[in-house]
Amino acid sequence: MSNDRLEQLFKFLEASPNEPFILYAIATEYVKRENSTKALRYFQELVDKRPDYVGTYYHFGKLYESLGRENDAIVTYQRGMDVAKQANDMHAFSELQAVYNNILGIEPDEEDW
Repeated sequence: MSNDRLEQLFKFLEASPNEPFILYAIATEYVKRENSTKALRYFQELVDKRPDYVGTYYHFGKLYESLGRENDAIVTYQRGMDVAKQANDMHAFSELQAVYNNILGIEPDEEDW
């Protein structure tokens, strides 16, 4: 993958520094490039600047999991569930709850289905 995409994303960020999706796109681009250090940096920046951006938490938590940082993943999923609940985004909440339960080894109850 060429650097063109990343360069373009940084140009977008320069033009729209308060647009959370651009930081999200940069972080996920670094995940694709297997640069976890930079991906973590941009996910953290996004959480710090825009904690209400629900889409961050699932992928941020998954990155932590891939790095063996389960406690950080758990905290990230918990924060994400809180943010999703406040935003009344039940789809994001259920996705976060599923990965949260999975990392804790909690099986879903058949009654919940």
